[in-house]
Formats: sequence, C-alpha cells, structure tokens
Amino acid sequence: MSKEITSREKDYSQWYNDLVLKGSLADYSAVRGCMVIKPYGYALWENMRDVLDKMFKDTGHVNAYFPLFVPKSLFEAEEKNAEGFAKECAIVTHYRLKNDPNKPGKLMVDPEAKLEEELIVRPTSEAIIWNTYKGWIQSYRDLPLLINQWANVVRWEMRTRLFLRTAEFLWQEGHTAHATKEEAIIETEKMLHVYADFVENWMAVPVIKGVKTANERFAGAEDTYCIEALMQDGKALQAGTSHFLGQNFAKAFDVKFSDKTNKLDYVWATSWGVSTRLIGGLVMAHSDDDGLILPPRIAPLQVVIVPIYKGDEEKAMISNTVEPLLKELKEMGIRVKYDDNDNNRPGWKFAEYEMKGVPVRIAIGARDLANKVVEVARRDTKTKLTVDVNGLSLYVKELLEEIQVQMFNKAKAYRDEHITKVDSWDEFVHVLDTKTGFVAAHWDGTPETEEVIKEKTKATIRCIPLNNEQEEGVCILSGKPSKERVLFARAY
Repeated sequence: MSKEITSREKDYSQWYNDLVLKGSLADYSAVRGCMVIKPYGYALWENMRDVLDKMFKDTGHVNAYFPLFVPKSLFEAEEKNAEGFAKECAIVTHYRLKNDPNKPGKLMVDPEAKLEEELIVRPTSEAIIWNTYKGWIQSYRDLPLLINQWANVVRWEMRTRLFLRTAEFLWQEGHTAHATKEEAIIETEKMLHVYADFVENWMAVPVIKGVKTANERFAGAEDTYCIEALMQDGKALQAGTSHFLGQNFAKAFDVKFSDKTNKLDYVWATSWGVSTRLIGGLVMAHSDDDGLILPPRIAPLQVVIVPIYKGDEEKAMISNTVEPLLKELKEMGIRVKYDDNDNNRPGWKFAEYEMKGVPVRIAIGARDLANKVVEVARRDTKTKLTVDVNGLSLYVKELLEEIQVQMFNKAKAYRDEHITKVDSWDEFVHVLDTKTGFVAAHWDGTPETEEVIKEKTKATIRCIPLNNEQEEGVCILSGKPSKERVLFARAY
C-alpha cells in the first residue's frame, strides 16, 4: 500500500481526500468551499458529460443556456422552491467597486452602484427558465418543450468536500414542459431510467431506483424520483434525481397553452439533473488503498504503454513495435498513451498510473521484444499476464470490456450484501451501527416518524423502491401498520 494514501480502514474520509488530490482530479481553491477541477478530473467529467449528452439527445432533448443570475422577484415566485433554497443563496447587491479613500490601494463597494433589484446566483434554474418559457409557449403545438442545459450552480454550503459538496459545482439540468400530466410523469420516469443506465453501464455503479418521501422531495416538486448508490463505507449517495413538478411552476409564472379545443390550461413540468458529485461517487465506489480505480468506458486514459529500455537503441526498437499497436488501438476507439518520457523511471510511471486508476498498463522491454510478448497489468485486480504481441489490440479491447463488467459485478455484490431487512427498532439501530448499508424496514408513512428516526440515528429514508414488494408489517418506531418496506441509510 502506498504510504502517501491513508487507508480506508484507518480514516475513510481522509482516504477519499487523498485520492482526489493525489489522483489529480481536483484541488482546493482560494475561494472557500470551491474547488479547482484539474485537467485529469475534467477529462473524466467530459467523458461522462459526452455520454449523457448523447443519451439526452437520443431521447429528443436539445441544449440551451440560461443566465447565471436570477432576479429576486422571480426566485420568490414559486414559494416552496424559494423557501427550499433560501439558506444556500448567494446574492449580488452591487455592480461596481471604487478606490477606498480611507485605505490607499484598497477597493470598496460603490454605494451608488446598488442594483435596483438584487440578483440570486442560481442555485437551480427553474425560476429563470419558467419565466422564459412563458414567452415560448402559447399553443399545444409548442409542446412538449424538451430542454437541457450544462451549467454551474452555486449553493452556499457551510461544510464542503471536494466533488461531494462544494459551494459551486458543475451539472446539467433538464427542464421540460408538457400538455398533460401523464406525459410529464412519463418524461420524469424516462429520465430516471436514463440516469440509471448511465451510472450502471458506464460508471459500473449499481443503483436502486425509487421515489423520495415528501420530506426528501425537491422543493416545489410533486414527486421526486431518485437513484441511490452505496459507497464502500456503507453510506448511501444520491446519484441523480428526476422531478415531476406538476403545474406548480407553470402557475407561479403563468405559463398557459391553448389545447386542440382552444381551452387554456397550465402546462405540466419536469426537471432532472446530475452533477460533478458523480465523480465523488465513482471514487468511493471502486477505488482502493493504492489509488483510483476507474471503469474503462469513462476513464480519461484506458491504456498506458510503458517502455523499459537501456539506451536510445533499445528505446527506438521498442517504439517501432509500439507504433502499429498504438495505431490499431486508436482505430478501435481506445484512449491510449505511450509514455516514453525520459524524465521518470518505469517504476515511478507504474505507481503514477496505478494512482490515477488507468485500467490497463502494458510494459514492454528489450527481452519482451525478442520474445514477441508484453506484460499486461489490470488496475482493478492487479493481476499481470504475459501476452503475445500478435492479436494484442483485440485482446486489450476484450479485456477492457471484461474489466467494466467485473467492476460492476463486484460493486453490485457488495451492495446486495449490505441490504438488510429488519423488523424491530433494536435491529435497525444495530445494523446501522455495525453492518451499515441499506436497511429495509417498515415505516408508518408519516413525516413525523421519519423525522424522529432521522434525529435519533442520522439515517434518512433514501427511497421507496420502484415496484416495491407489498407486505403487511408494523413501523419499526411507532408500531403502526405498514404495507411496504422502505430503504433507510446514513448518507452523503
């Protein structure tokens, strides 16, 4: 184990921070609570973004961009939404600085440059978008309106952690308008399945799809659907949400349409989003005490080739062999790097790419060249194999797919082993404190009981799973009747 990384067993939180920093994903910034996403981390985000963007477009959505600033009066229009985000808002009150007459060389806010109306730095974009939609929607012919934007948002967090919870983060937010309630619900559920597809098949992280309780819903939503993932420390992570907004925002911003009979009605709305928080989940779901482990489908670099040589002659011979291999791998769409940099020794390079979670490493030396073989190392299992140079590119392609599948299966096995059914309060507390993970328990359906459980244990209802099995039982806290189990967990 690398001495540079704190072990998961010793301090899981510090282990996570070590990996994010030493794996070159992100760094702290001069702005409290904000992060700098480094090139390697941003390349990971770009890969995730590009896949999701295609999935959105394949389901009929288009991209647009809306302002970063929201007039306070618009933000207040939907009361539940405004109330839900009020404590996290950053507010712009002035638009100019001037020299401070009492402090030479310093600047002060110009009191004469106060804005007529304060501006909220967007914590979410429903207000500015629905105010815009009012001018775009008049008739059923304008519907459905299926728009997504890639943007940054600001939520003034007091306790921050790189990727998981920062004052500013990157995300996408979809905002759609529909003629009927049924269409909007179909859209909400469709996007939930898109998120689940992405997280499971690209990030190799298994998720549970479900519905949030009233206490946990997005502010201003009628229903919030979610995907919940489990991290290696047994805590849950909300990986994505899709909201059925009903007609709440349409009514708040007076967005009406005329149907085929010329009858006026308010439109039906959805919103849905995932953020750079997914990168934090990716790190915590797969990585080990030696560094990152990244799934091949979204890893910034899928394969690295490291030559081992003495002198320029051996290096040239190895490079001649590697060149056609590089060409073949790139033609297969594989992201590959040939690291023939003389500044670092092979051992240093091995450790560096292990830290960065590159799925496959190929080492080739002069003796390997003579035998027409290479050493292929897997990052996920750390196994090494001697592989014939002939057919190597196809072998690597198949190996990357095998790694992807096995990473998902390993994470799923861990998740499934950490879903525990309990039928009493004592069992519930014991599992939370020892085994951790998801706890499937009966709940009486009241917000009051949910809140008491949260206060007593710091566990929240992560979701009511879709297609949940119906069974008679009694609430673990109140003893009142219940018809289904819900999933509790402590969470990020």
